Amino acid sequence: MPNSRDERVLIEKFISRVTLFRDIAAKYLEQIIDDFSVLHAAKNEAVFVQEDTSTDLYLILRGRVKVTLMGEEGEEYILTDLYRGDYFGEMSLIDGKPRCATVVAVEDSTFAVLKRERLIEALRRDPVLALDLLSTLVHKLRKATEREERLAFLDVRERLLELFGELIRQEGSEEEEGFYRLGKRTQKELAIRIGASREATSQVLRALASEKIIMERDSFFLIAPSVYREDLE
Repeated sequence: MPNSRDERVLIEKFISRVTLFRDIAAKYLEQIIDDFSVLHAAKNEAVFVQEDTSTDLYLILRGRVKVTLMGEEGEEYILTDLYRGDYFGEMSLIDGKPRCATVVAVEDSTFAVLKRERLIEALRRDPVLALDLLSTLVHKLRKATEREERLAFLDVRERLLELFGELIRQEGSEEEEGFYRLGKRTQKELAIRIGASREATSQVLRALASEKIIMERDSFFLIAPSVYREDLE
């Protein structure tokens, strides 16, 4: 069960964002909220790693995580960032198989955690949950397909601008003259995120800097408002 009243309130607030629980009957929802436990992870701590046999569902109450794949030689491929109110781990929750990605806390984070056996009990009580499970999986598949399409048809500059537009939506704060402030990413991380070489990414960043579209500071980027507006079109 949640360790405090405040934690239970947070779970109640965010559980409605989880597609899986969108249409669950109210009488069952209260029980599922009580079935969650609470877990804390420090910055840079792995929540779980690729091939881990855990099967829990995680709902982010505070903080941020990154979802990554690890190559045979230790190289990291960042799939996405997840934020407060997002959830992850539903694949292994559903099929009971090992984790297909690694999840690491980017900052100190708190999660509501649901065990697989609790979900199975809930499915037996409320079969409508099974339909929402299918909806969740289809949504994930569509997002993965869209990502592959972008990588296939956009050049490095377009990919990078699209990534910055996505990051602005997720975490950007507007600064003076309409510029958006984003936490700094390394060139290696940006290159991995857009599926390009570090050299090509560096070259595009220099070009964008010369055009005053992106300005680098010690710990953050300033992104021109045109990037976000173009991303919305």
